[in-house]
Amino acid sequence: MGTTSISFSRRHVLGDFYSRCDAIVNVPVYLDTPQGEMVGYMDQGLGHYADAFSFHMADDMCKKLSSGHYTYAFDFEFSETENAPGRHRRMKLVSICLVARQNYEKPVARATRTAA
Repeated sequence: MGTTSISFSRRHVLGDFYSRCDAIVNVPVYLDTPQGEMVGYMDQGLGHYADAFSFHMADDMCKKLSSGHYTYAFDFEFSETENAPGRHRRMKLVSICLVARQNYEKPVARATRTAA
């Protein structure tokens, strides 16, 4: 099984943390929790895609990530002193976890609920 890279914009991955996150060099990517399986690493894109994160993982993991099977969870440290206001403090990304999305449960019909 080969290793592939896939890139996403920083804003897509970080969401509300986009403006607060410092630039990264190399961040490990885990499955579910930081104590879980390390599935690859992520770095900040260079050159033409300077504002992008590139995930370097196995082929099947890249396919699942690109099709929306995972959400992101972050492990970070604050990079500024504690005197800065809490919600605007800069952060340094330590690791990222890919969390599998929950399956959609089909709603129960109203007629079935009233019969029960």
